[in-house]
Amino acid sequence: MARETITGQHKEVDLNRGLFLITYKSADDEDYPPLVKIFAAPGHEGQIQVITHPDSEPNTLWQPNTSLVVRASTAAKLHVEVIAGRPNGSRNAAVKIEPISQGKSSEPAYLDSDLMDLDQIRILGHVAGIGDVIVGPDEWIAGPAAPSRIEGVAIEWPQQAGLQLRYAVKSGSSPTGKLVETGEFAGTRGRAMPLTGLILELSGPWSDAYQIATDAIFLSSPTMRVIGKRVVLSGPTGREPLVGLRIRLESAEQEPAVALPARPKPAAQANVSQVTISTAKTDDKPPSSGRVRVFRSRAKQASE
Repeated sequence: MARETITGQHKEVDLNRGLFLITYKSADDEDYPPLVKIFAAPGHEGQIQVITHPDSEPNTLWQPNTSLVVRASTAAKLHVEVIAGRPNGSRNAAVKIEPISQGKSSEPAYLDSDLMDLDQIRILGHVAGIGDVIVGPDEWIAGPAAPSRIEGVAIEWPQQAGLQLRYAVKSGSSPTGKLVETGEFAGTRGRAMPLTGLILELSGPWSDAYQIATDAIFLSSPTMRVIGKRVVLSGPTGREPLVGLRIRLESAEQEPAVALPARPKPAAQANVSQVTISTAKTDDKPPSSGRVRVFRSRAKQASE
C-alpha cells in the first residue's frame, strides 16, 4: 500500500478487500504515549471488522509496539484516531497499516476454469474418399451413420493451459508412431493407409482433474468406449481399419456413460453395434502537534 502522512488527531484510510495488520510503531511522548483508536468509518461498519485480544479493550492500541488486525470484506474506509495520554499531551503517533497475505495456490493462475475451455477442441480427421473433416468435441468423424476409413488425425486446442494432450497413430502393420503435440498431423493423406490404432495421452499440472473419453469403431467390430488419462484404441486383431472416431475431454469426476441395449440396425450397418468399456477415476504535512502518521505499505490411470 502507498505511504501516507496523516495530520490532525484523526484520519480516514481507504482499504481494499482483505486482511490488514495495524501496528502502533512509535510516539513522541514515550512517558505518556497517546492511545490509538481503530474502527470503521461511519457508514462502513458492515464492511470492517476489528479483531483484538479477547481480554483487551476493543478497537484500542494503548502504546507503541502493539498491533491489531482489521478484516475488510469489501473496499471500505477505516477511521484512525489518536487521543492524548494526559491533559494537553502529545497526539503524535506513527501507525503502520500493511496487508496480510496467506499466499496463493501453487497451481498456475492460468488454470482458471474460464481459460480451461474444453469446448474449443477441434479434431481433424482425413477420411478416405472425402478428405479432411473437422469436428468439435463429442462429434463423430465418420462413425455409425457413415463408417469410412480414417487415414490421419490432428487435434487443435488453443487454450490447453495446465494440460498437455498428445497422440500417436498406427497405420496398417507398421509400428505405432511417436506421440505428437496438439496441432500436429499424425497419419497419412491419399495413400490408402487407414489407421489401425490410436493412442491419446493427457498430462500436466491439472491432468488429475480431467480425462479423455473416446468412442471408436473398427471395421467389422462393435463400437467401443474407452475413458482414462491414457487411451489406447485398436480392433480385435490390431489390423482392422478405424472407421469412426469421437473424442472429448471431461471432468474426471463425471460418471461414465452406461451402455444402452443394442437396437437392430439396417442391413447396411449390420457391422455397427454398441458396447461400452469405461474406466472411472477412483482415486492482496511536516511534523506538527496533533499528528498521526500512517504508513501504508485449484491416480494416473491407463484405460484400454
